[in-house]
Amino acid sequence: MHKKIRLIKKFETKPFIIKNLLSKKQIIAIKKLYKKLPLEIYNRRQKIIKKKRATHFEKKLQIQIVKKLNKKIGKFKFDNPKTKEGFNSFGMIQESFKPVGLHVDTGFDFNKVLYKQILIPLSSNGETIVFRNRFYGCSTTFSLDPKELRAKGYNKRSSEHQNLFKGKDFNKKYYKNYLKHENIKNLKGLLIEKVYKWRAGEALIFDRSQLHCASSNIKNKKIGLTIVTKK
Repeated sequence: MHKKIRLIKKFETKPFIIKNLLSKKQIIAIKKLYKKLPLEIYNRRQKIIKKKRATHFEKKLQIQIVKKLNKKIGKFKFDNPKTKEGFNSFGMIQESFKPVGLHVDTGFDFNKVLYKQILIPLSSNGETIVFRNRFYGCSTTFSLDPKELRAKGYNKRSSEHQNLFKGKDFNKKYYKNYLKHENIKNLKGLLIEKVYKWRAGEALIFDRSQLHCASSNIKNKKIGLTIVTKK
């Protein structure tokens, strides 16, 4: 468990949106950069391609984005994993061809003060579901599927959320509309705080302690930039 939970909670807020964070020209620039970046991860099982955007790429654009973010969320430090080459990373560009399951991106260093997670859509396709439920352990993918629990990856695999978030059965209307790719039993005790419909150039800001996942409404693919921060 993270050691500075009280301090982490001090900075927590409800999820919110920053509109027009990126211009159309900036979105095109990031997409062009994405094609040039070296492949970091190609998860064939989950059908996700991941590339890390090193901080020395498109430095001017990076400075522009950070200035806009500072106005909305104050000062922060990047907490993105380094690239394979060992460079500091501005964030992860993900190209997804199927929904991403229930998880939390809290990292593995329990001495850090977790701050915000920033999702910047580069396409307008699908939704991200953010839950009220919070978790202060390490980065974890939550599942009841034995095959998923045995899978290897960056995140720990666990079903411990079933003991932490006891409560009512998950809302069937929300399940039918957004989360048909999940086992509904895996969502028991969870409460949705925000359903965010992707719009290219916006930014969804939410706390790193919050459980979240993609919706089942994905057509062909979607692409977005994810940045994780600390105080």
